[in-house]
Amino acid sequence: MKTASFQLLGYPVYCQDLSAIPQNRKLIINTLNGHSYTVAKKDKVFSHALRTSDILLPDGISVVMGAKILVGRRIQKIAGYDLFLHLMNSLERENGSCFFLGAMPDTLEKIKHKLSVEFPHVRVGSFSPPYKLAFSEDDSRLMCDQVNQFCPDVLFVGMTAPKQEKWVHENKEKLEARITCAIGAVFDFYAGTSERPPQWMIDLRLEWLGRLLKEPKRMWRRYLLSTPVFFIDVFRYKYGLKKREELNSLKDYTTKRPN
Repeated sequence: MKTASFQLLGYPVYCQDLSAIPQNRKLIINTLNGHSYTVAKKDKVFSHALRTSDILLPDGISVVMGAKILVGRRIQKIAGYDLFLHLMNSLERENGSCFFLGAMPDTLEKIKHKLSVEFPHVRVGSFSPPYKLAFSEDDSRLMCDQVNQFCPDVLFVGMTAPKQEKWVHENKEKLEARITCAIGAVFDFYAGTSERPPQWMIDLRLEWLGRLLKEPKRMWRRYLLSTPVFFIDVFRYKYGLKKREELNSLKDYTTKRPN
């Protein structure tokens, strides 16, 4: 099975259904939205981590709109929560295993309890890493050891962006997991420690507004400052304010990855 992506502002955005993601080989899956794009403009390590993902999901209506405006592509928003449920359903069918790296111990316990009810055939492990801005070599070694002792089919990493993506990128060769994905807020959403906007808002493409209204102090910069930067760049490319060859490289670009 092959996966396809197209270039959007220099990032290889996934443009297929979740069912097309191969689960029989090692993958690093990350997400892209207007905020992460803007943060990555000033963080080269984060930018490289996103660009070198095996799968980079369009997790944001800004990316969906940007694809339509810039390259005429109609794509579906795929949130980290959508990926999480898709993989958990697959693991349930296969009697597989998953590991949660990140969050506080009580949050992890809530996740494990809920999973035991909803996905009883999935073996679940977890580890709460030390809460700090940057991990030492010893910290990372311990985290990798915890994951590798469990050896999960899927590793879910939830340590907020861009720390989680950068840590995965720096340690991916040391991790013994088939699929590794950074899904951030999904840990809290699933545990119930933070509430995701209602389904009707998600269906109307207003999830961003729901999160802004619920946590304005934390989210206002993301949606009122970072996202506009993304659209400014979209229109700069659209109307030729950036190099024409850069714009041409965005159109009809499809990356095929072998099994």
